[in-house]
Amino acid sequence: MPLLSKNDAYVATRAKSRKKSLIDGTRMRQLLQQTPEQLSISIADSGYRNEIDLYASGFQGSDLVEAALTHNLENELSNILNLCSGRIREQVEVYTGRFRYHNAKVVLRSIFNKVDVSEINHTVLPEENEINVPWLKIVEESDTMRSAVEKMRRLPFGKELMSLPEGASLKEYEDVLDRHYFSDSLSRLKGTSAKDKVLRSVISTEIDHRNIINFLEAEAFSMEKEQIETLMIPGGSVLKTSKMKAIVSGGRPALMDALRRHHRFDAESFESAVKESEDKMTLDPVVVWLKNREVEQMKRLGYLHPVSAIPIVSYVAAKVKEVQNLRFIVRGSAAGLSAEVLEAHVL
Repeated sequence: MPLLSKNDAYVATRAKSRKKSLIDGTRMRQLLQQTPEQLSISIADSGYRNEIDLYASGFQGSDLVEAALTHNLENELSNILNLCSGRIREQVEVYTGRFRYHNAKVVLRSIFNKVDVSEINHTVLPEENEINVPWLKIVEESDTMRSAVEKMRRLPFGKELMSLPEGASLKEYEDVLDRHYFSDSLSRLKGTSAKDKVLRSVISTEIDHRNIINFLEAEAFSMEKEQIETLMIPGGSVLKTSKMKAIVSGGRPALMDALRRHHRFDAESFESAVKESEDKMTLDPVVVWLKNREVEQMKRLGYLHPVSAIPIVSYVAAKVKEVQNLRFIVRGSAAGLSAEVLEAHVL
């Protein structure tokens, strides 16, 4: 046990150190002002040089940077996980396991939108990273989403995907993936230890936020209450599963009442984000607000539990955020979007 504790402390310290080396807000805003050519150089100098060099012979422009970012993220997730051992590794795997679900969504979306495998290879799933090869093979060999699902049947979520009818929509497949991920994650964190409980609270918060977004989106599309109820994912800590039917039935007022009653939810600030979303006719302000709440929760829990999975998960979340922001900046810059527009969408 002492050895395991030492390893936990070591990995947590390494994760905190790596998090500090990520691109900060000031530097990210500077990148918003750069041309696509300048961005490639700056991103390479920000820790992505090896991957930029790796792909330079076969890619160019935004494709080069995007492939490099994806490869770097995949390798970093693998590296940080390999530093872990014992129970803390199992806990971190609960969080990093979501990226397998993400790849499954990429495959299904690609087939649904008839995206050529070469385009996926040049962006989100570069074949130079061997972990992407099986996913690319599914895209290449599948004509329909159903045939792709059949090739995923042996994966942890395969049975649930196969349970949908032949003509299931992309949204239905994605909803099943989300539900399975969160359900599986909570079931793997049923322990009574503080370290299990603290990570479980992070997952529950994500479920709450997903439900809030689903609720607001469904309301915007005037969906029937019965349909909205099917979109709600069990396991939230603010929007309790036992209260969900009543919340959906009561509409927006019932949702806001439930949020106001929770002592750790700043309903007044959230209402301002909702108002901004309504004014701009986009949920972006709400999404940003909820993401910031997740970041603040991670900070608080990391302070209270410095030797746990939280500092590691916090680093992983920050690394993913960095890659997402860089990817959006590169794409937006190549498309001619202004720095103001880019900054409004960078989380």
